[in-house]
Formats: sequence, structure tokens, C-alpha cells
Amino acid sequence: MNTSTLLRGLAAFAALLLTAAAQAQIVRLSTTQGDIRIQLDAQKAPKTVANFLQYVKAGHYNGTVFHRVIPEFMIQGGGYTQSLQQKPTKPPIPLESNNGLLNLRGSIAMARSGNPNSATSQFFINTVDNAFLDAATSRDGFGYAVFGQVIDGMDVVDKIRALPTQAVSEAFQNLPTTAVLITKAIVEKQK
Repeated sequence: MNTSTLLRGLAAFAALLLTAAAQAQIVRLSTTQGDIRIQLDAQKAPKTVANFLQYVKAGHYNGTVFHRVIPEFMIQGGGYTQSLQQKPTKPPIPLESNNGLLNLRGSIAMARSGNPNSATSQFFINTVDNAFLDAATSRDGFGYAVFGQVIDGMDVVDKIRALPTQAVSEAFQNLPTTAVLITKAIVEKQK
């Protein structure tokens, strides 16, 4: 084997390791109900994962609440403080819903408005399988971009979804009566 072949092989192996490390990124959401660990899929949703990680690393999610909890649907957070003040966001990102990841129980996806390319910081965790949110079967033909999966803490997600909710205003129809705060969101160090 000549030197250039060996170097190409080593470069390919290094690229594979970097890709695997990027795919294995895990974010821990420490909440007032317990910790939720989410494995991100940067290979299938690179822009969405990069966006989410920017917010995590900037401390944006610290002090936000799960403001929309619908037990047989999902729990949503990432945009509002405990006093229900909306936090400033970065510009919206393009929709990556045709990535092969599905809105199954435990998956995390980006929340958005009617505009498919409107996701900023808000996300939701599916508490049940929600095929109607997948691009292929959605009513609007666009769906919602899944970008990861809960790998630990579904018991915490289930505790949150079981909390009583109330309608506080038109904007907050499913607000938990006991605030569920994200105290800290961090990217876990690779082992």
C-alpha cells in the first residue's frame, strides 16, 4: 500500500468518526420535573440540529417553560419565560421535514406557524405517535421537522403531560397549572 492510499484511508476514517460524533450529540434538558436526554440527528436534520444547538449553547432555553401541554399529543416549550414573556429569537430556518425521521412517541420536532419555514426556538416532544405531522401524511403537505429522539427521561415527559392545564389567554390554551421550567439545557460532553 502506498502512502497516498494510506492517507486517503485515514482521512476517510477520520471523516467517519467526525460524522459519528456529530450524529451522537446529546442535549440534556434539566427541568423542574426531572432530566430529559435527547439524541440529535445531525445527519438527517443538519440545519435544524445546528439551530437547536445554537440556542442551547447560548443559554436561550434556560428559564423557559413548557407552555403547551396536550397529553395525547405533545409537550411544547422553548419560547417563553415563566412570566410568559416571549424570548427573542434568531431568524427562522428552512423546514427539514422530508428527512425520513417520523413524529413518533419520544421524537423531538420543531414547532412552527402556518409558514413551513418559520421555526425558530420552539420545539415539541411527541407523547404519542403523530403520523399526521409527518411530511408525507400531513394536511398541509409540509409536516414538522423531527431532529432527534428522547433516549432517557420519557418518564419525565409523561409526568409533564399528566399535569393539569388551564386556558390563560388565546395564546395559552394548554398551560400547565404548575409551571414546568427548563432550568438548564446543555450539550453533554462526548465520552
